Amino acid sequence: MNALRRPTTAALALVLMAGGAVAGAVAPSPPQAVARRSPPRIAARVSMDQAVMLAEHRYRARVVRAETRTEGDRTIYVLRMLDGAGRVFSVRVDAASGTIL
Repeated sequence: MNALRRPTTAALALVLMAGGAVAGAVAPSPPQAVARRSPPRIAARVSMDQAVMLAEHRYRARVVRAETRTEGDRTIYVLRMLDGAGRVFSVRVDAASGTIL
């Protein structure tokens, strides 16, 4: 019985690993797709993910929507946030410096 289990288990593991590699190669991850659609005009020193983490930590709220805007020659991240009391508010973060505006 034990002799039959090993080859079957090994074959199943190979099939599962091969399926995962194919699925990973077909679908790009969402952050890469978003970055290709809306590149900032000026190279940002602070990424969108870093701006989200900064704002969530500072305001103890969750970001529910994030977008990149260009105002003149500045790139700004506009983050829509939801706090624990259910209030929704917007935070603007300068992409070059990480300063909350």
